[in-house]
Amino acid sequence: MPNVLIIGATRGLGYQIALQYAQREYSVTGTARSGPPKETHHDIHWISGVDVATEAAGQNIAQGLKGHKQDLVIITAGVFGKESFAEPDYEAEVTMYKTSAIAPVFIVHHLHKAGLLKTGSSGSGGGGSKIILVSSESGSITLRHETEGGGMFGHHASKAASNMVGKLLSLDLKDEGIAVGIVHPGFMRTEMTRSVGFDQFWDDGGAVTPDEAAKSLIRWVEEEFDMKGRLTDAVAVALVGEWVDSLGIDAFKP
Repeated sequence: MPNVLIIGATRGLGYQIALQYAQREYSVTGTARSGPPKETHHDIHWISGVDVATEAAGQNIAQGLKGHKQDLVIITAGVFGKESFAEPDYEAEVTMYKTSAIAPVFIVHHLHKAGLLKTGSSGSGGGGSKIILVSSESGSITLRHETEGGGMFGHHASKAASNMVGKLLSLDLKDEGIAVGIVHPGFMRTEMTRSVGFDQFWDDGGAVTPDEAAKSLIRWVEEEFDMKGRLTDAVAVALVGEWVDSLGIDAFKP
């Protein structure tokens, strides 16, 4: 039975990923900043008291795993602070950077140091643990258009930093056969996006539910993921996969 660790698993996407893996009869461990949600799957094990924005988070997680090596680690904890050029928020930006870009470095470091990641073939052979950073295309400089304007500095820049962290970790761990991926789970209908007023864009933006996003992400992890440390849109990949399944690959040939 594969071991799966979901960091930030109490609600939204993180909980849905944990739930769906538990339903697949994986051995699932989720982290919680305070305690587990009131209603949760009975087969999800919890490590409480994990605030990823603190330096101790990685050590706390490593201790909570009690020596069990992990086949898959998904870091999905996130925070979204609304700000503008007229009203930047220093503390909110610091928290976003800690959560999205600094935490993954120290969490993966401590898991590796404690021997909780499985190793495999060097180079592109893989076979070791998989580490997934849930990031966002909002961190892409190339995809940012003038029509979207500026602002939201902490959100966009911390995700850009997260994408770079994922790439660097993939290079550091490649020779041990440990694969690191970065995934954009899609625009979601969550309390986080609602809290910054993005619910007004849900319909026009094609926002998906956490349940739908989790299904797409899991399919990508299990069927499409490689070791190249690049940002992937899991929803888009899943849609293409569904079209191929229903129409056949010949429908996509020129």
